[in-house]
Amino acid sequence: MASQLENAMDTLISVFHSYSGKEGDKYKLSKKELKDLLQNELGCFLESQKDSEAVDKIMHELDENGDGEVDFQEFVVLVASLTVACNTFFWENS
Repeated sequence: MASQLENAMDTLISVFHSYSGKEGDKYKLSKKELKDLLQNELGCFLESQKDSEAVDKIMHELDENGDGEVDFQEFVVLVASLTVACNTFFWENS
């Protein structure tokens, strides 16, 4: 039986790959794939962003190698950063 952390890791991998490869490289997210993932999986986060270019900014920040796509390692940076921010927010407000 898998632990909660193992299940969380499996979910993270599954979510990434359910969006990657719909166009182009199957191991990377294009800008459209990233936008779809963010809207469907982190919709509340995007709703709080008033900037209409939020996805462009996120893409630019994540795309460390400048190839115009987000690979799994770059994606995990986003998830980790959001997780740390949520942890800090909930820790400070509890």
